[in-house]
Amino acid sequence: MIEIRNLEKSFGDNKILKGVSAVFETGKTNLIIGQSGSGKTVLLKSLLGIHSPEVGTISFDGRIFSELDSSEKRDLRTEIGMLFQGSALFDSMTVAENVGFPLKMFTNDSNSKIQNRVDFVLKRVNLVDAHNKLPSQISGGMQKRVAIARAIVNNPKYLFCDEPNSGLDPNTATLIDNLIKEITEEYNITTVINTHDMNSVMEIGEKIIFLKNGLKEWEGTKEEIFRTDNQAIVDFVYSSNLFKKVREAYLKS
Repeated sequence: MIEIRNLEKSFGDNKILKGVSAVFETGKTNLIIGQSGSGKTVLLKSLLGIHSPEVGTISFDGRIFSELDSSEKRDLRTEIGMLFQGSALFDSMTVAENVGFPLKMFTNDSNSKIQNRVDFVLKRVNLVDAHNKLPSQISGGMQKRVAIARAIVNNPKYLFCDEPNSGLDPNTATLIDNLIKEITEEYNITTVINTHDMNSVMEIGEKIIFLKNGLKEWEGTKEEIFRTDNQAIVDFVYSSNLFKKVREAYLKS
């Protein structure tokens, strides 16, 4: 579980986060949504330790990040997996080398142990014949699965995903959503996803935080979105006619 309390973050005179509090639950897909400039990217980077909020606390299963010493922070970072927006694979490395990179960087595991773990996670994301291929030789959807394998190779407690469906076609995006959800449940990970994809919200939104102008405007589940009378979240989620029709049908049922 990750708990944030009263987070405030500014850049110069521009206050981006304005007292945001929330709990991201273990074993669930926790989504952060909001328009551009709402503060969701700054919130995600604050959770990752890239930004340091001026006010408030971030705790990982009771460990307050700002109170940890450098060694404890380093240990915590080994418990974190990150799925970047553009996959961020190393072009000159093979799929297997990309996936094994965190283990070579942060562990003293033997080459054979690393190889066994790489084989395991690539099989888990349904990539059993891609070990020796370069990223340029596989599709965007396969690259995203490689990135997921790399993010979970160190068996993280916490998984952060930044726009995981960016650049993917709808069918592939749904596959990636479902894979992230399956892995979250299977390994009991606290997963936090920064997304603007409303299909993701409706597919895997077990816990949703909606930010607007640096404030937590709403939180709930994908089912509760259909019933909410909060006009801000209604306007954001149901900006397309398709989702409006889905909501109308749900309310009539």
